Amino acid sequence: MTALQPARPDPPRSRGARPHTPFSPPARIPFPLVDEISRHCLEDDEPETVHIEVHLPGRLDHERLRTAFHQALARHPRILMRQVPTRWWHRHYTWQLTPTPDTDPVAFPPPGPDALARARTRALTECPPLDAAPPVRLEVIEPPHTTGHHRTEDHRPAAAGTVLLLTVHHTALDGPACLRILATAAELYGGTTPASVSASAPAPHPEPPAPPPHYRPRPLTRPARLAPDHTHTTRPGNGNGMLLTELPVPTRPPRPTTGARPPYTVNDQLLVATYLTAARWNELHDRPTAPVVITMPIDDRPRGPHMPIGNGTRLTPVPFPPPPTTPGTPLTPLAPLTSLLHQTAARTRALKSATPGSQLGLPATLLTSLPLPVGARRALTRALRSLAAPWTPTTLLSNIGRVPYPLDFGATGGRATAVWFSAPARMPRGLSITTASTHDGNRIHLALRWSRALLDDAAAAHLLALFRSSLAATAYRPPEGSATRPEGGTP
Repeated sequence: MTALQPARPDPPRSRGARPHTPFSPPARIPFPLVDEISRHCLEDDEPETVHIEVHLPGRLDHERLRTAFHQALARHPRILMRQVPTRWWHRHYTWQLTPTPDTDPVAFPPPGPDALARARTRALTECPPLDAAPPVRLEVIEPPHTTGHHRTEDHRPAAAGTVLLLTVHHTALDGPACLRILATAAELYGGTTPASVSASAPAPHPEPPAPPPHYRPRPLTRPARLAPDHTHTTRPGNGNGMLLTELPVPTRPPRPTTGARPPYTVNDQLLVATYLTAARWNELHDRPTAPVVITMPIDDRPRGPHMPIGNGTRLTPVPFPPPPTTPGTPLTPLAPLTSLLHQTAARTRALKSATPGSQLGLPATLLTSLPLPVGARRALTRALRSLAAPWTPTTLLSNIGRVPYPLDFGATGGRATAVWFSAPARMPRGLSITTASTHDGNRIHLALRWSRALLDDAAAAHLLALFRSSLAATAYRPPEGSATRPEGGTP
């Protein structure tokens, strides 16, 4: 474990002022691989935003929060960047690092019964501009004085308090990087010593018996596509929709010995639940069976104060076999599901321990290295993306896991009680599932985000219900008469 260094006290400064720092960033940085591919593929109809929503039990002082957030930006100067104006014949897209923000990223919308709903809509439809630093927006949503609760998608009341809603332009940085900046702001606002964050690899565990080989599809096999459903609308719409909910952590089998590696993790259960959901959805829509391929982001960066800011995750495909073709069968029998969980655990361990390669694979690396101007690379990238659409993975599952920071805003704001993320759901994939949990670890905060070209609101609610039942199906059930106690929450 590596303890974060306590945040040094900064003298009061004017809004947006940047304290002196020994770090002198370079003036300009060519777009890294992920940034360039994202910039090539931007669409006005599907904004490339990452939504982060943090719920606090208390209220925050406006100026104190604004000052803390600006100081956090200064401590992570890589976020203070804007895109240099680019012509089609230029060799690179380029970030220009700025000493101070071009605009104030902190906003306090008027409170009201629908203030949070409007802020969520803005997070899906209004990208922070790339030509002004920083490419992130923080909206502070306070409850109206006439009500004491807000409700999530499944109508569970939550305590009155403040919601911090961050909207991030995904071309510039990802959710974990922005969460690191918010954690620094919380430390500065609350005046607390940063909590310990694991920065090293976990201790080795005895390996469980080797499971059967994980499924590998044949080359050029097309993954399953989620069946579109617009039963309750006249035609497909534009942009993304989003549902937020809380789910109990499914139970897991007890570890065979103290300190041993668990047979499988919650992340493995989420992967299997996503597979079951996609398979059942397509079965209900009479789609032919095909392998389900789930994109799983892996983040190898340390979580400490020197965490690299930007797009730092690598995307890895996790393939699953075509589901059984017998219609009307139960969701999944317990015995085959247990075997599938063990196979998935072995596969994810291998993926996470593999030597990190290109974040988006060899084709993306070759595209960005071609000695062509950005206009030509953009046209080529978009053309190849269209041609490769049939081989795009079925869906994306991004499991943040337990948030590694307390996000404690002191006596007035309190410690985060819920954290939701959502990732872009661009076609042809059209669906992303993002999960996280807070310090208590008893609930999974899940965001389902979909392209309206794929689903309407009623269909998305049905899909979420399928995921809920699929996740419950992965819960461990002790054998009859067993006295062993499973790990995790109650299914």
